[in-house]
Amino acid sequence: MKAKKQFFFTEYNMESYIESNPIKEVSFYFFTKRVLELLLCTLGLVMVSPIILFTAILIKIESPGSCFFLQERVGINGQYFKVIKMRSMKLDAEKNGAQWAEKADPRVTKVGKIIRKTRIDELPQLINVLKGEMSLIGPRPERPVFTAKFNEEIPGFIERLTIKPGLTGWAQVNGGYDITPKEKLELDRFYIKNASLRLDLLIIFKTIKICFTGNGAR
Repeated sequence: MKAKKQFFFTEYNMESYIESNPIKEVSFYFFTKRVLELLLCTLGLVMVSPIILFTAILIKIESPGSCFFLQERVGINGQYFKVIKMRSMKLDAEKNGAQWAEKADPRVTKVGKIIRKTRIDELPQLINVLKGEMSLIGPRPERPVFTAKFNEEIPGFIERLTIKPGLTGWAQVNGGYDITPKEKLELDRFYIKNASLRLDLLIIFKTIKICFTGNGAR
């Protein structure tokens, strides 16, 4: 299990980082947060299941292939996990390799544009939260290739891996895709340093607002 948690750092020769940056989720705050997450996600999945089902039908009608897809992301302390999302792009979206989503990305389907703007495509990640791979609030998890790339360009980017990644986060409600990786890091650093139930509540309210406005989506 230990090797699995360090897989990202082992693959990219960063073993020393994890030794000097142990898991920080050991306080009463994180315990309380986890209990609340289990309750909210269980209730949330029941409430949003009709939305997920209806969206899955629309995706299936528009294009062939699975309505969901699993994508490898980097979690706390470099542990890899499969994030669950509703498919918003064409099946051959990455035929040329991993690509960062762009504005008006031609790979996005018609249904995909709607569910990405409203963040419906992220709802299945409530399962990731229940499994303990993610938190409701935290830095958004990146793919291994982008995590390594951004850390080369922006030293310290992997500091985001010292807490669980989130379904939403401080960076997401303050720009999302519209901000640079460097700006994202600074916002995530702020959250890691000031994490509290009060700040989490503020992020949840801002996330709900974004779901209606579509700000920061691609």
